[in-house]
Amino acid sequence: MLAPARHGSADRRPLVAHVVFRFDTGGLENGLVNLINHMPADAYRHAVIALTDVTDFRRRVQRDDVQFIALNKPPGHALKLYPRLTRLFRELKPAIVHTRNLAALECVLPAWMAGVPVRVHGEHGRDVEDLDGSSRKYQWLRRAYKPWVTHYVALSNDLAGYLSDKVHVAASALSQVYNGVDTARFMPAEGAPPAIEGCPFDPARHWLVGTVGRMQRVKAQPALAQAFVDVLQRRPALRERLRLVMIGGGPLRDEVQRIVDAAGVAELCWLPGERSDVPLLMRSLQCFVLPSLAEGISNTILEGMASGLPVIATDVGGNAELVDDGGTGLIVPPGDASALAGALEALACDPPRAAAMGRAGRQRAVSQFSLQAMVARYQDLYDQQLRNKRAGQPHRQDR
Repeated sequence: MLAPARHGSADRRPLVAHVVFRFDTGGLENGLVNLINHMPADAYRHAVIALTDVTDFRRRVQRDDVQFIALNKPPGHALKLYPRLTRLFRELKPAIVHTRNLAALECVLPAWMAGVPVRVHGEHGRDVEDLDGSSRKYQWLRRAYKPWVTHYVALSNDLAGYLSDKVHVAASALSQVYNGVDTARFMPAEGAPPAIEGCPFDPARHWLVGTVGRMQRVKAQPALAQAFVDVLQRRPALRERLRLVMIGGGPLRDEVQRIVDAAGVAELCWLPGERSDVPLLMRSLQCFVLPSLAEGISNTILEGMASGLPVIATDVGGNAELVDDGGTGLIVPPGDASALAGALEALACDPPRAAAMGRAGRQRAVSQFSLQAMVARYQDLYDQQLRNKRAGQPHRQDR
């Protein structure tokens, strides 16, 4: 699929070609949409290249000069796509190719073959098959493509340390850029939390704890379902007001449903699948939980904080860089439903403390994780890399 960009041949704005595995609902893709929508239009043009397919998620992009290209790659290595990718890059003539995560990293080689001057690679989170970053295979793969990467971007200090220590990326070739959150779109409710369309629970009477995300192994939603069950067993009185809202579809949804069904609490849980009104949903919650086994920098944590919610998150990736443990939320060990239940119980039994954490989280999101700061950081990085190339600075990735 190729959507022509609406610009003339005399357009002198540099083109950034963003390469992702699939352009669909997700934190990585949401961050890319925010970057494109909020970067000044006179600075750069953009194209989005998906190795597999581009979904209706593209409608989130508000600019009309962005190309969307789906390559429909079958499973396996993208080696067979190299000639096609090389031709595509030569046709588009991007000033910068920006690949994201290991699935797209190999595209830096055809970008180099096509003469693209700047090849930026971003690491957004852990691989599903390498949650702790210990896989020698994945370390080797990243090292193998390192000579063709001009500059790296890590979304957290945790990922920056991985690239430095395990992939041997030089400090001069590595930047750390936090995701940003739209604090005007994600904001606390004014007054009483609004009712959620289709939801059987009343935010005015119930204390709603929720999560948002695709239900897959790395996100570990069954741990939250089990923690919810455990809390109700510990504190039966909470059945009157504690409710669980789990937004998103995916392969683990049936497992989550089985857990709440078996415990006899299904009527206290709402699993509506994927929703497009996430900002409104956030404003109706009293607590946000992210039980992941691995993360980069979580967009949903930032969205919860911006919405004025206390956040309970696992101690993985950059989560503890976002959540001030004891100040804006609580950090618990990953894969520990009992610890998660303890944190949930602590906040559900002390709503004033939870509300104070939520207010502190909102202030932290506004002051430290604004969308404007993220966009400015990427624009500065792009500008600097192009200046380096124009000045003839040599590209070295050995150390």
